[in-house]
Amino acid sequence: MLAPIFEICSASTAVTDLIGTNPVRLFPFGEDPQGVQAPYVVWQNIGGSPENYLGTLPDADGYSVQIDVYGIDAADALNVAMAIRDTVEPVGYVTGWGNTNRDFETGLYRYNFTVDLLVNR
Repeated sequence: MLAPIFEICSASTAVTDLIGTNPVRLFPFGEDPQGVQAPYVVWQNIGGSPENYLGTLPDADGYSVQIDVYGIDAADALNVAMAIRDTVEPVGYVTGWGNTNRDFETGLYRYNFTVDLLVNR
């Protein structure tokens, strides 16, 4: 029961032109491999629930997803974040703009935001 962020974003050439195709540098559970080339994206479910009804099974699941974009510079991270935003908005909602900072250990720039999706089963 994971949000289909990888499926949505990897189908977008606007996204894969920036984060690659082999591999698509979009990693679930917030876990990026050590030494991965920037820019890249990590994501994780931060909330959600099934659409429950009285007398029938749920037909959809709601997800809240945190997306963290890492880039070599601020423009790099922002360009990837905008491509993902534009790809996700036709099927979900951006619900919050998060932190912008630099990772102390890697020196990479980070842009963080959340999206909500309702996915039919």
